[in-house]
Amino acid sequence: TLVVAAIKNADNNLAQLRQALKDLGLEDSTNIVVSADHGFSTISKESTTSGAAKGEYKDVPKGQLPPGFVALDLARALDLPLNDPDNKNQPVAANTYPHLGNGLIGKNPAKPDVIVAANGGSDLVYIPGTGKKGKKPNKALARKIVAALLKQDYVSGLFVHDELGRIPGTLPLSAINLKGAGATPHPAIVINFRSYATDCGDPLLCGVTVSDTRLQQGQGMHGNFSRADTMNFMAAIGPDFKTGYVDTLPASNADVGMTIAQILGLRSTANGGLMGRVLSEAIPNGITPKAAVTSRLISKPSDNGLRTVVQYQRVLGQRYFDVAGFPGRTLGLDPIDTADKSDRKHANATR
Repeated sequence: TLVVAAIKNADNNLAQLRQALKDLGLEDSTNIVVSADHGFSTISKESTTSGAAKGEYKDVPKGQLPPGFVALDLARALDLPLNDPDNKNQPVAANTYPHLGNGLIGKNPAKPDVIVAANGGSDLVYIPGTGKKGKKPNKALARKIVAALLKQDYVSGLFVHDELGRIPGTLPLSAINLKGAGATPHPAIVINFRSYATDCGDPLLCGVTVSDTRLQQGQGMHGNFSRADTMNFMAAIGPDFKTGYVDTLPASNADVGMTIAQILGLRSTANGGLMGRVLSEAIPNGITPKAAVTSRLISKPSDNGLRTVVQYQRVLGQRYFDVAGFPGRTLGLDPIDTADKSDRKHANATR
């Protein structure tokens, strides 16, 4: 298959690099670090609830979601015009879709009420003024958008800017470290799309996710909160790493950078709190932190019973997000246990 061929190609490339180091006499003094940026999911364009999927488009198979389906569905739900920012702000005509999936919703595209940024396995919804100093957030509009999204079967998890208040069925952006002090506009709502697995024996190697993209159903995608996307492969070999060691603690790409800096004797000044940690447990004579503790944040239920859940691990104060979404719609997310106290914890601690 193509996947096996791709793995073999990457394996051959690594073998050539290692052989070159050996030929140059550098094998025993060189560290090799492999770090993938994400897992992998196959694209789905299926929905039984989307009005956009019921349209007819010249280059989209009948019944499938077109690029920009979120923008199309939200414009219809809000009863507002939709314009295409990637086509000189021109109106999106019937049976067409925004060129790149992005949309400006409102009567004046120069000053839209809502902006949708298509992002593959997740989408970003902006309500101008949200998160901006001196601006009052439009909470009523945010609730209308959330209500519309909760009706769609392609949605699995909603995260709302903290300034917009408590909205049942959603968790705040701060719950997944997306609320910060960046100068760029802050999304009002982050949409995670539904994910599931095909029948291939190992669900996490056969993940499928609904995606807002110009790519076609069956192609590859990332950017989702399913476990198939958040679980990736990382490995290291060399004089500064333990031999034959399997790290059972969670690790992230940020940790890899911090670990390399430690090995090279580099020091950097933190410009924020999301710096990662040194993977000391993988370094000879390094300290092994205590085992990670798995926790869950659970939102209040929406009117139709949906709850956004975030499952994460913690090591030395660092959070590692494993999976998030609506139970039953996100690959790798466990059902909500009636004895789970995370909802009470979340309500008291982070709201």
